[in-house]
Amino acid sequence: MAQHFLLSAKARTLSVVKVARMTEEEARAMFRAIRWADTDGDPVCPQCGCFAVYEYKARPIFKCKGCGHQFSVTSGTIFASRKLPVRDYLLAIALFVNGAKGMSALQLGRNLDVQYKTAYVLAMKLREAMSAEHAEMTLSGDVEVDGAYFGGHVKPENKKEDRKDRRLKENQTGERRVVVVMRERGGRTLPFVFRSEDASVPTIRARVETGSTVYADEAPSWDDLHASYDMHRINHSIAFQDEDACTNQAESFFSRLRRAEIGTHHRISGKHLNAYAGEMAWREDTRRMPNGTLFTLTAAAAMNHPVSRKWKGYWQR
Repeated sequence: MAQHFLLSAKARTLSVVKVARMTEEEARAMFRAIRWADTDGDPVCPQCGCFAVYEYKARPIFKCKGCGHQFSVTSGTIFASRKLPVRDYLLAIALFVNGAKGMSALQLGRNLDVQYKTAYVLAMKLREAMSAEHAEMTLSGDVEVDGAYFGGHVKPENKKEDRKDRRLKENQTGERRVVVVMRERGGRTLPFVFRSEDASVPTIRARVETGSTVYADEAPSWDDLHASYDMHRINHSIAFQDEDACTNQAESFFSRLRRAEIGTHHRISGKHLNAYAGEMAWREDTRRMPNGTLFTLTAAAAMNHPVSRKWKGYWQR
């Protein structure tokens, strides 16, 4: 029997212990190498792009000779205005990518010995950087489309005679959202959050290129897609797969997101569901990569992402 990738030695190329034992200078040097990879770690002014930069001896900051702008290794990135040591951010990234089903803010805060609020904002910044590439992504070829509902839990009544059908709209809390995923077979995963599957059709047309083959189930929400794509439908009440017609890869993404919701976070707010869906899409696309590569990709995404307008100073107002 073949061994699962996560159980193999190839999946383990990152040592969290090694990251935790780094000095602050070593951690800062790693951040420099990741952020300014094109110049072999030599700093470049984020204000004017000048290469003539010198470093202060008394403080770990740089100053541009051209425009006089002072900056640090994290200035202008997702970690701007940081308060924790640089090494703690590397350790947070290492812990975050090692969670196969994600990492809760409570667990991250306990591992880093910081407040829950600090860990929560840090985790949301990492999710924002992970899913930033989804902003302009389009899919083509064989694309599977499907939707699944998340959130809006309605607790059942104690007595059986008082219980209601929680699947009906009138018995919902109004917090339930549908995650619609578009996934290339053997390619990338692109999720979006809507109130209903019908509302996702214009987005699907904008993100899936004309001429693609779209696979979907028999839900009436996807009937309008026949005018734009070569559609292959599967009736799940009869079978999960009929020749090449199936949505198994889309269902694989939903399985990962569902396990993250139930087993790790226990509850995901509707207004932040898109961030968690983007994280799980990233994890699904990189599931065959070793954790050392995931660490480098996440650190590079964070260092190349601009200052977060949503999460910078979130609790400081």
